[in-house]
This record gives sequence, C-alpha cells and structure tokens, in this order.
Amino acid sequence: MYSHTLPACAGAVVRGAVMTAALLAAIVAAIIVALSFGLPIAFAQSTDDPLTILVTASRHAETADETLAPVSVITRSDIEKRQASTVEEVLRAVPGISFGNSGGIGKQTSLFLRGSESNHVLVLIDGVKVGALDSGLTRFEHLPLDEIDKIEVVRGPRSSLYGSEAIGGVIQIFTRKGQRESIARPQFGIAAGSHSSGKYNAGVSGGGENAWYRIGASGHKTDGYDACRGKASQGTFGEPDYVPGAGCFTDEPDDDGYQHQSFALRGGAAFGGFSLEGNFLSSQSESMFDGGFTNEVDHTAQTASVNATWRAHQNWRTALLIGQSTDEIVNAKDGTRGSMPETTRDQANWQNDFHFGLNRLSIGVDRIDDQVESSYQRERANLGVFALWRGVAGASDFELAVRNDDDDVFGNHATGSIAWGRDFTDPANRTTRMTASIASAFKAPTFGELYGFGGNPDLQPEQSRSVNLGLSHDGENLSLALDLYRTEIENLIDYTPSLGNINVDEARILGVELSGATRIGEWDWAVQLGVLDAEEIAGPRAGDELARRPHTKLDVDVSRQ
Repeated sequence: MYSHTLPACAGAVVRGAVMTAALLAAIVAAIIVALSFGLPIAFAQSTDDPLTILVTASRHAETADETLAPVSVITRSDIEKRQASTVEEVLRAVPGISFGNSGGIGKQTSLFLRGSESNHVLVLIDGVKVGALDSGLTRFEHLPLDEIDKIEVVRGPRSSLYGSEAIGGVIQIFTRKGQRESIARPQFGIAAGSHSSGKYNAGVSGGGENAWYRIGASGHKTDGYDACRGKASQGTFGEPDYVPGAGCFTDEPDDDGYQHQSFALRGGAAFGGFSLEGNFLSSQSESMFDGGFTNEVDHTAQTASVNATWRAHQNWRTALLIGQSTDEIVNAKDGTRGSMPETTRDQANWQNDFHFGLNRLSIGVDRIDDQVESSYQRERANLGVFALWRGVAGASDFELAVRNDDDDVFGNHATGSIAWGRDFTDPANRTTRMTASIASAFKAPTFGELYGFGGNPDLQPEQSRSVNLGLSHDGENLSLALDLYRTEIENLIDYTPSLGNINVDEARILGVELSGATRIGEWDWAVQLGVLDAEEIAGPRAGDELARRPHTKLDVDVSRQ
C-alpha cells in the first residue's frame, strides 16, 4: 500500500421562495390524504446488501450506483484491510480529501474537501451534527476508529438538504451496530509499538430476531515524539538554545504524548413497521505539544441520539431523530489551566419519504439550537425546511432539492440543487453513467469568527455556487470515475492581522478527480488522482492561493488476498 501527496515544491502544499413549517405540515397532510384513497404507487426496490447502501447523499437509502452525487464509502472491512489506526489514514485515500496535521497521532488535524475551508465540511455521527461551534472544526484526530462501522463521504455542496456548513461536502460516520444474534458475540484487540505505544479495543454485541445491541470501549496511549524538534546552538551563557523547525514557533525539547479513551453504546428494536434505535458515543483525549501560551489540550466529546422510524403506509415512511452533541476543550500551559470553551448543539429532525412508483418525494424540517460558553457566551437557533424530488424518465434520473434556513441571527437563506444522470448499459451489463449537477450552499460564521480572537460581529455568511460533471464506467474487471468541478465562494471569511476576520470578495476552486480499480492476476489495484487550483480572485489577497491545499494528490493501493 502506498499513499503520497505530490507538492508543487519541497515544503509547500498550497494553491493556491421560502417554505414554512405550516406549509410543510400541509404538504404532508395532502399526501397522506392522497395515499388513503389508494393511489397506485409503490416503493422502488433496493438492494439488501448493507455495504452498498448510502443514506447521506439524498437523506434516503439508495445504492452507490443510484446516487447522482460523487460519493465514497468506507466499510469496516475496508478499515481492517488498510490496517489503519486513525480516521485520517482511512480518509486520505478518498478523492478530494487532504489533511493538514500538526505533529502525528492526536495532534490538531484539519480536513480540506475539494479545496474548501476546513470548516466548510459538515460532519455527522449517526445523523447528529458534530464539531466545535467556536471554530467550526471537527476533531478528526480524536475520533475512535475502533468504534466506526462505516464512513460515507459526499463530495460537493449539500446545503439544499443539510443547511449551513456543507459547502465542500458531507462526511457521515456510523458507529458499529450489533448483530441480531441470540448468543452474545465478544470481540477484543490489543496492540503495542514504539514510543511506549499501546492500544486496546473490546466489545460485545448480540440481540434477537427483533432487537440488537453493541457495547464497545477502546483506548490508545503513546509517549509520542518531539514534533517541533529544533537544532541546538550555543547560547549566550553557555546553555544550548533551540532553533524551532519549520512551522514551529516554540520548541520544547520533550516528547509530545497522547492518550485517548472512548465508549460506545448502540441498540435498537423493530416491531412490524416501527423501529426505535439509540446511540451514544463518548471520547476523552489528552494531547501534549510545543506552544508558547498552551502546550496541552484536553478534549471531551459526546454524541447521543434517539431515532424512531415508522412505516405508516406501504408508500410513506416517517422518521424522527432527536440528538445532542457536545465538544469541550481545556487548554493548559505546563499543567496550569487556561481557556475552557464548551459547545453544545441540540437538534431535532423530522423527515417524510413518499414513493410514487420509481419516483420519490422527501420533505422534512430540522431544528438546531447552538450554545457556546467560552470567554464569551452566545447562543442561536436555526429552523430549516427542505424538500427533494427524485424522478426517473427512461434511462435518466432527475433530482431537485430546495431548502430554506431561518437563522435567528442571520435571517433566511435559501439554497437549491439540480442533478441529472443517465445510464448507458451494453448487452454485457457493463454500465457507463454520466451525471451533471449545479448547487448553491452557505455557511454561517462560527461563534469564534464573530466573537473570539479577531472576531467581527458584522461578518456575513459565506455563499457558494458549484457545478460538477461526472463520468463513470463499471465493467467486468475495470471501474473508472472522472469528476470535473468548479466552486465559487463569495464573502469568504479570512483573518488579517490589521482588521481581524473579514469577508473577502470571492474565491475560486477548480478541480479534477480521477479514480480507477482493477484486478491484475491475483492483485487488486486502486488508484485515485486529484488536481486542484484554489485561489482568491477578489479582495485584499486577490491572486493568492488558498493555504494548505495540495496541487496534486495521488493515492495507490495494492492488495492481495
């Protein structure tokens, strides 16, 4: 297995109208009445293979070859096949994703999707939005890989379904789910390595015909290494001075350790057309690093949700999710505590899916309440209403989505998307598929951008427009996919030393993603290549490349069973 990012030069990888809740209820009621009169509609069939089912791209179960968006799916078997130890290692092979890491396992890790900002990616865990509301970042370095069953990545804007934050795309993480087995099935793993590193994971799952559960725990500890190792030089008084290395403003000649513990619980039951499931994930981490003001950070995150689904009619499915995510950071310097920002996000989602033969209508409402307690205390709420129509006409598929978000700070923001796809299938069942889409998205400023360091309460939401052209081929022994995309972002939020956070005029991102997979003899080959050009095209930094985006990214995986 080989993975490599090709920089442009050594040491540089830069390049740079409105539906209300009342109207929603009226639409639902009208459709229910229509269904009660026995209109000739039926559900489309879908595969039962759980490895191919996606729910993130359209907020509805569909197979990978049905979706009209560029998607990537990483299953539990993929994780074990890669022998990965972190979520970052797993996601590096996904087209369009790159990372900025500040010194190894457990250190700050920023994810960039299709060249957008690191806080332009919406991250969900079992349907619940997660991340720190002050920075808008998800702590990928602390996500427990041992408790993950599947990761779905949707590349490209999805604000028309999910609201704010989904300019670059959506990443949804599903925790491991117990099997419906009457006998409890235990699982255990342990590992050790250099730098006094050790890992463990343990779990037990089981259930019965109508119920399932899983309990899991994992931990990781390492002494680490000196991520900002400098060069010793003779000081004025005979003591060695340390010159920090590239990217390090402070060098403390010690190892930067890390430890992490997590606990997960998931269970559910299904009776007839009704199912109820609960999820809980908790993680606690402590990470050391070199810093002038802080050199230690303790991070605690929790996600909890209850999801109820009811097949009210053979052609109508309704689902309600209630969840909460918390993110708490304690910064310290040599054991002395400093700032302790804590964020809480409460959310409720109600979605209804109606099927008319091969066509589908999904309508729903999302309510989110955000709260931050830091050097400032702030809160805000958002009510979003969305609808998606999926239609089939011959060999073509059409998808139309619209959404309005009513933010009590920034007002109404309407977004939408249109997508088209067509299959070209030959007699040997080799399928070639062409897709095209155009979408708008937005992201409300984070609490930190508004009220934190360099904060500017006059900031406006960032807005984007994107187009995507895709071509894929799935043959007997060869799979290929090509996507071309362009994204323009207005009111991009940037930090300047003199003005703090400001809205720059515009940024432009152009990209190409090419991936393929084949078998040669007994060997399986997978290759993905991405080329990116991202720069500000108007504003005080017009012509500058967007920082920390690789121009070219290449990943090659080779495996044999």
